Amino acid sequence: MPYLYETHMHTCQGSACGRSTGKEHVHFYRDAGYTGIIMTDHFFGGNTAVDRTLPWKERINRFWIGFEDAKEEGDRVGLDVFFGLEQHYRGDEYLIYGLSKEYMLTHPEMEHWTRRQQLEEVHRAGGCVIQAHPFRIRGYMDRIRVGTAFCDGIEAANAGNDALDDSRAFRMGRAMGLVMTAGSDNHLSPVPVPYGVELEKRLTSIQDYVKIILTKEHVGLHVPKERFQVSEDREPDERHIAYLLDKNEQDTVLSKQWMSDD
Repeated sequence: MPYLYETHMHTCQGSACGRSTGKEHVHFYRDAGYTGIIMTDHFFGGNTAVDRTLPWKERINRFWIGFEDAKEEGDRVGLDVFFGLEQHYRGDEYLIYGLSKEYMLTHPEMEHWTRRQQLEEVHRAGGCVIQAHPFRIRGYMDRIRVGTAFCDGIEAANAGNDALDDSRAFRMGRAMGLVMTAGSDNHLSPVPVPYGVELEKRLTSIQDYVKIILTKEHVGLHVPKERFQVSEDREPDERHIAYLLDKNEQDTVLSKQWMSDD
């Protein structure tokens, strides 16, 4: 039986859009049969709940509160809880796994990393980067930006996405041989159908998950079986044109093969 983990979620303590505390999330996932969760609150480039005018160390301490709340309760009730974060650029967002609190306290420059710097520095620190919901289109975005050059894999399924977004991500990931993950993007527990990943062994630390991603070990996607199926009446329109970020982090039109089911 696989071990089930949530890989993408937010607390009201760390994310301005979050509605549940870390502790509240823990009870939902434990009751839903999950082995563990990875807390990924919005970092300072995104919709953070932390006052950006505070000194760096105080900001980091506050940013970690949602995770620490969940970790304490998880230890008490038997749910594994690990730390991650989500960073935002120009609509494209990235899930970072493997950074410690001690590292973040001493690296204030991380707030201003470019995408390339982020990948290089996270690797140097022993972590990994996954692009979150790469084909999502929302009102705050001017276009879809796919950053495969700046991550170790993509989130192919996200419960907050339209199914069309996920089907495009899955087709691209499969064609390009990318590592693919899934997550609920949970802001408020309970969620109707939680997503996640199914792993063949239990994680003992977040570094175990990083190793799975970087060595491209098997990652099962815990999503509804029909998630990547899009009916003929759901063909994308022009607003769904995707742009691939080149090595200079500039937009280039991505092949339109990702705009159909072919």
